[in-house]
Amino acid sequence: MLENREGQKVPQVVFNTRVDNEWVQLTTDDLFKGKNVILFALPGAFTPTCSSTHLPRYNELAPVFKSQGIDDIICLSVNDPFVMDAWAGDQNAENITMLPDGNGDFSRGMGMLVNKADLGFGDRSWRYSMLVRDGVVEKMFIEPDVPGDPFEVSDADTMLNYLAPDAAAPKRVTLIGKPGCSHCTRAKNALKAQGMKFEEITVGSHGISLATLNAISGRGTTPQIFIEGEHIGGADELEAWLSQQA
Repeated sequence: MLENREGQKVPQVVFNTRVDNEWVQLTTDDLFKGKNVILFALPGAFTPTCSSTHLPRYNELAPVFKSQGIDDIICLSVNDPFVMDAWAGDQNAENITMLPDGNGDFSRGMGMLVNKADLGFGDRSWRYSMLVRDGVVEKMFIEPDVPGDPFEVSDADTMLNYLAPDAAAPKRVTLIGKPGCSHCTRAKNALKAQGMKFEEITVGSHGISLATLNAISGRGTTPQIFIEGEHIGGADELEAWLSQQA
């Protein structure tokens, strides 16, 4: 039975972490005392849902959370610190504190340690998120106790809606470009000038080809920009779209 610990203190444990290639022990108080913290826990680093959605969206919304008084956003998994550090680098998760719960002590204390031996994972954390103020759990979003790996309520947008329902989330921007493209550089500079972060996809990498670009956008030239799923077009169209938002 998964345990909701709203109104209770988080477990007192010691985390073995790595900082600048040195072992550093962090206590629960180091992480939570006197702070407003969002923690989201997931089954494993480099796993599909965790890598494609759960972690990236918290990283993307971190500036919005911090504008609402959140001091830190922690991603916890029952993995060792080397794996968590490698995953953070792979994800460019510069806004997230990666917390390895290697022995599962924190997850066990939260009532969230589950056995995934059927997948060869052993003991792992159930997927959940929580808002912790000065070491006390204010709110938990626990995924339903059903088979598999549900992902319905522990996402960043649900947490933001609880914390600040009127807060505006940044628009999701994707730019598809290629090396040496001057128009791509112009488009990126235009987005940066507006303070808009963007995902960059490079033609020729990870199986993305000009044929793929044409299939997605109906065009074979770069860049092609999408904002909130809407195809804006190239650099000229982007600049026109940005001028309309001013």
